[in-house]
Amino acid sequence: MTDVTGVPVDVLHTLFRSEQGGHEQVVLCQDRASGLKAVIAIHSTALGPALGGTRFYPYANEEDAVADALNLSRGMSYKNALAGLDHGGGKAVIIGDPEQIKTERLLLAYGRFVASLGGRYVTACDVGTYVADMDVVARECRWTTGRSPENGGAGDSSVLTAYGVFQGMRASAQHRWGDPSLRDRTVGIAGVGKVGHHLVEHLLQDGAHVVVTDVREQAVRAITDRHPQVAAVADNDALIRTEGLDIYSPCALGGALNDESVPVLTAAVVCGAANNQLAHPGVEKDLSDRGILYAPDYVVNAGGVIQVADELRGFDFERCRAKAAKIFDTTLGIFARAKADGIPPAAAADRLAEHRMAGALGAGSR
Repeated sequence: MTDVTGVPVDVLHTLFRSEQGGHEQVVLCQDRASGLKAVIAIHSTALGPALGGTRFYPYANEEDAVADALNLSRGMSYKNALAGLDHGGGKAVIIGDPEQIKTERLLLAYGRFVASLGGRYVTACDVGTYVADMDVVARECRWTTGRSPENGGAGDSSVLTAYGVFQGMRASAQHRWGDPSLRDRTVGIAGVGKVGHHLVEHLLQDGAHVVVTDVREQAVRAITDRHPQVAAVADNDALIRTEGLDIYSPCALGGALNDESVPVLTAAVVCGAANNQLAHPGVEKDLSDRGILYAPDYVVNAGGVIQVADELRGFDFERCRAKAAKIFDTTLGIFARAKADGIPPAAAADRLAEHRMAGALGAGSR
C-alpha cells in the first residue's frame, strides 16, 4: 500500500514513530541523468549540525535503504554525543553497487543534494565511499569532510576508528580481567577491510593472538601474507564458535549480534567497529544474561567521526589521537554506570547520550 506520493505507508509510519528516534528530516534524492538514488536522514541537530558518513550499498529495495539510513543516523546522534562533539547525527545512503554505478557525475549530483541542506548535514566516508569520492563531492558541497590532505582534508578516518576500537578493547579487558593489556588474548575479527586491517596491527603490537575472517578472500590473504601468525577461518559462523576466543570484534556490516549468533558465541567480550551490531532491541540483555561484556559500538568506533569533525576546524592528527584515546575512559565509565544501575552497557550508553542531548535542548541550543 502506498500514499499519494507512491511512498510505502509502512515507511512513512516508521519515519514518524517516536520510539525509533523521531528524526528531524529525511530527504529522498534522485538524479535520473546520473542514476543517483539516495536517502539523507537527519536524526538530530540538538548539539549542532548533523554529522555522519555516506554509505554506498546495493540494497535489496528502497525500504531497506530508508531503514538503514534511519538506524545509522540515530546511531550517529548517540555516537557524537558520547564523543563530546558539538554535532548531531545524520547519515546518507546511496542505493546501488558502487563497483557498477559510481561515477563522477553521480557523486557531483549527490554533492548538490547535500549542499541544498545548507549545512544541516555534514557528510564523510562510510562503507563504499572513500577519500577520493569525498574530494569529488566537495566540488559541489563545502559541508564535506574526509577529504584528502591535498584537498584540505584529514584523509582516511579508518586509522583513528581502529585506534578507538583498540582503546575500547583495552577498557573491556580492564573491566573483565583487571588488566588493559591484550597480550595473549585471542581476538576474532570479522571484516578486515578499511578498519579491520588497522585493528589487526594494533592487536599484534600489543601481543594478542588474532583470528580473522572476511567475505573477500583477497582481504584475508592480504593480512595473512603480511602476518603469517594470524589465523583465518572460513566465515563468521566459524569465528564466533572458535574455542578459546576471548574477544569477538565485528568490523563489517551491522546485525552481527542476533538470536542465532549470541547463543553460540564463545567470547567473553564483544568490541568491534561495525555500526548497529545489535540486530534488535533485547539482544543487549541476551548478551548480559550470558555474562558477555558488550562494548557499545557507537562508543568505541567514534575515532573516525572525531577525526572528520576536527577537519572542520583545521585538522591536527595528534589532537585527534589524544581525543580518540579518551574512548578508553568513556568505555570504562559506561561499564561502571551499567554496573551501578544494574543495566546492560548499551542501555547505560544510551542514557548518557540522551542526557547530553536533552541538556542541549533544555539550554535552548540548536
